[in-house]
Amino acid sequence: MEITEHYPEFFTATILEWKPLLKPDKYKDIIVDSLTYLVKEKRVKVYAFVIMSNHIHLIWQSLSGYEPKENQLSFMKYTAQMLLMDLRNNHRAVMEKFRVDLKDRKYQIWERNPLSVELRQPDVFNQKMEYIHSNPVRAGLCLLAVDYCIPPPPSTK
Repeated sequence: MEITEHYPEFFTATILEWKPLLKPDKYKDIIVDSLTYLVKEKRVKVYAFVIMSNHIHLIWQSLSGYEPKENQLSFMKYTAQMLLMDLRNNHRAVMEKFRVDLKDRKYQIWERNPLSVELRQPDVFNQKMEYIHSNPVRAGLCLLAVDYCIPPPPSTK
């Protein structure tokens, strides 16, 4: 665990009303692409993550010059916009299940107030890492944690 300006954080975000929106790989890819961007831009370091059908868990750390809340909001806003764009273009009936008609938004993808906990102790960091790795096993999606991963991109050979 690397300590810089900010501690690593255990972060959980849930899809509105626990709907299983993240089942399709194309929606998992939106999450991965957003995390990849944040890493490439040197805004965060990602230690671990898991994408379940209706929520995500990750351990990440905001790097110098970026506040954790800033990265969280950026990640949540971008992924919500991308998910909504695909729903609007390809799955209008599903999109309507995310209609909330609030003062500040017509649709909502993520539940408000995601969980974010600083990981100040190595044993807590390790416990959360184990929790992330065992999440798909506990959900019955695989027998071994290593079996639940995003497949590598196809070879260009």
